[in-house]
Amino acid sequence: MNRSPAPSALTLRQAQDDVDRWIQTIGVRYFSELTNLAQLVEEVGEVARILSRTRGEQSYKSTDEPGELADELADVLFVTICLANQSGIDLTEALRANLEKKTSRDKDRHRNNEKLRE
Repeated sequence: MNRSPAPSALTLRQAQDDVDRWIQTIGVRYFSELTNLAQLVEEVGEVARILSRTRGEQSYKSTDEPGELADELADVLFVTICLANQSGIDLTEALRANLEKKTSRDKDRHRNNEKLRE
């Protein structure tokens, strides 16, 4: 079997730059923040639909197209990156700060949660 080399890892900064370049060259311009918010909610709904049918108790309707979880999660990430770019947010720094906040706030919270000890 002849395998091509794995693509190099994509950093959040590179993803933000790639999305911006795509928007500027192919997408024409960013949608408004409110439109992107609506798009984000729609994409999260598609993730929920897939998970409720593949991991939950919901069954597919005869008219449902299964959808692919990886693709829908990528759609969520794409719109999230658009919103970050529009808002001047560096997602690398935002995620770093968010993880520090969660680590500080929740260092014992989940370990002490009886519901998680199953």
